[in-house]
Amino acid sequence: MSTPLISVVDDDASVRAATENLLKSRGYIVQIFASAEELLRSPHLNDSSCVITDVQMSTMNGLELLAEMRTRGYDVPFIFITAFPNDRMRASALGAGAIGFLAKPFGAKALIEHLDTALKAYSSRAGT
Repeated sequence: MSTPLISVVDDDASVRAATENLLKSRGYIVQIFASAEELLRSPHLNDSSCVITDVQMSTMNGLELLAEMRTRGYDVPFIFITAFPNDRMRASALGAGAIGFLAKPFGAKALIEHLDTALKAYSSRAGT
């Protein structure tokens, strides 16, 4: 099995960098994006094994990104991160099909556990 490509979408550069460093230290291939639109324009969109995205971003938020990806036929798992968690947002994210929902600042262990779950779910759906 090839090394999973993880897409990280967050409008906060420090969160992007910290998440990228953590994931690379665990052996993942990581691509980072400052916006949902940037991810949707990526030539490697179809290569993503998981999307880790902020919920609240300017133009298109994380939930809208998930909906757009599903509309385009991408079934990649999503993990949402947010600095402003609430029960309604968590319910919306999980109801839309997210694998995980983490409040910032989140611990490395929690993110890796969610990512492991997401990748296992994705590989079983993809039949790999």
